[in-house]
Amino acid sequence: MNNIKRLKKRIMSGKGDIRADLVLKNAAVLNVFTEKLEENTDVAITEGFVAGIGKYSGKKEIDMTGKVIVPGFVDAHIHLESAAVSPEEFAKAVIPHGTTAVIADPHEITNVCGSRGIDYILKSTETMPLDVFVMVPSCVPATVFDESGEKFENDEIEKYYSEERVLGLAEMMNYPGVVSCFDEVIEKIETANRYGRLIDGHAPGLSGYDLNAYISAGIFSEHEATTEKEAMEKLSRGQWIMIREGTASRNLEALVSLCRPPYSSRCMFSTDDRHPGELINDGEIDHIIRKAISLGADPIACYKIASYNAATYFKLSSKGAVAPGYVADLVVLDDMKSVSVRYVIKDGRIVFDGAGDTLSGVNGLTEWEKSEIDKGLLDAVYDTVNIGEVTEKDFHPEGERKKVIGLVPGQILTTDEGYADKIDVNNDILKLGVVERHHNTGHIGTAYVKGYGLKSGAVATCVAHDSHNIIVVGTNERDMAFAVMNLKRLKGGMTVVENGRVMAELALPVAGLMSDLPAMETQKRMNSVIAAARKAGVGKEIDPLMTLSFVSLSVIPKLRLTTRGVVDVDEFRLVE
Repeated sequence: MNNIKRLKKRIMSGKGDIRADLVLKNAAVLNVFTEKLEENTDVAITEGFVAGIGKYSGKKEIDMTGKVIVPGFVDAHIHLESAAVSPEEFAKAVIPHGTTAVIADPHEITNVCGSRGIDYILKSTETMPLDVFVMVPSCVPATVFDESGEKFENDEIEKYYSEERVLGLAEMMNYPGVVSCFDEVIEKIETANRYGRLIDGHAPGLSGYDLNAYISAGIFSEHEATTEKEAMEKLSRGQWIMIREGTASRNLEALVSLCRPPYSSRCMFSTDDRHPGELINDGEIDHIIRKAISLGADPIACYKIASYNAATYFKLSSKGAVAPGYVADLVVLDDMKSVSVRYVIKDGRIVFDGAGDTLSGVNGLTEWEKSEIDKGLLDAVYDTVNIGEVTEKDFHPEGERKKVIGLVPGQILTTDEGYADKIDVNNDILKLGVVERHHNTGHIGTAYVKGYGLKSGAVATCVAHDSHNIIVVGTNERDMAFAVMNLKRLKGGMTVVENGRVMAELALPVAGLMSDLPAMETQKRMNSVIAAARKAGVGKEIDPLMTLSFVSLSVIPKLRLTTRGVVDVDEFRLVE
């Protein structure tokens, strides 16, 4: 059937002249335009679109008495790689929770593999019943202090603007470069503006005239606001606020006051980074809605934030509403407050039935045809750990004065805790190292860290934002070196070691970031790594892996460690 016939069929279905393909009968339907529920009505679906709201007959009809139909949930900003599983396993985890679209920033895998990483994400997600839109990474490497696997410059970025699923330029983390008008940064912004593409923000703590300058470049969203004051200033200057609730950064409680008019109309929900077990067990955007409601937010405002607002910001004009002419990406709920998902409908087709059969451990999830990925592309994203022999001497044993980076429970911000010249486990002063793992340069940055809590052994991971070198923390340099070499053996991953023995490990062979195992098995092994870190002393107020992975992200205040040394982000310089 050609497009004209499909369109005529949809129009005739909406008019009631012919039966719709599918009719959801006797439901309460959330109207995101009036912000009210329309009770005891039908939703007619034809050719993947909502054809009408009213009373209809269909070729297939499902009674929805007592149920509520809302638009499919949209995650406004996420790094698929941070789920530590393949894109397919990510989809299996989130579709049953009502997520029908995500806006992905693949800068993790791009830092490791360059454009081939973006190609892998686009290719591996093209057939799944989950819309994966992409914002092209803006900062690879994130700053001049990083050593990434590849550089991703403006000429390569521009090529992706011809891709249908590429919506714009991802989080502009180099906000000092924007405010100071660095040429290479301004070129990327100008190109995105010229193509009419969106530019997402990433400017934690930026305020006043510097904030004005940053937004004036055309950067109209922010997901790094951690306080109501910061979010309100940015919103008042025209930015959309992505309220983030992930694994390491949990900002919803601080920002829940924005989930009410007039502020809610400029808000979206984002998970940013979330571990696979939390995605499966607690949920994704549905988890944020549920928590926001429990904190006193208006349910209808939350559902609109979770769908229509994100679709509006990202110019997805046919998504985000249960209304005629909109794509039938819908979630059927047994209850609005508990966000209990009964059905998920994607492009007019039921892709999750909460009472359905079991598939890969997920009840009622419909199978789909996997994308064909050519061998050359797969080879490019595997086996990416390229280091030589690392020994304890490489971590500069005691006696050398180094900065102490302080961790903040529940946040990815850090503090400046002065200097130390040796490990002091009793006072929680541990050695920290970042090992370049892409080009075997032998570069290793070292410092001390306070607030991690480790009492014995070492913890290491290849997930180290944003360049994803190996970050390791330890109570002694020998175990630190052993942990790093264990990651080389695994071809990427996470590990906890003690006295030269592996206590737990998770292999992440895809770019050193993602497992090729099912999500639950990946989480099981990740849990064993977390449990081993806890047993070795890391307290519950710190996520042993996610928190550690951000200590090298040299765009978040105050201090960070890269392969080149300690970076003072506020002053944007290396410090001794």
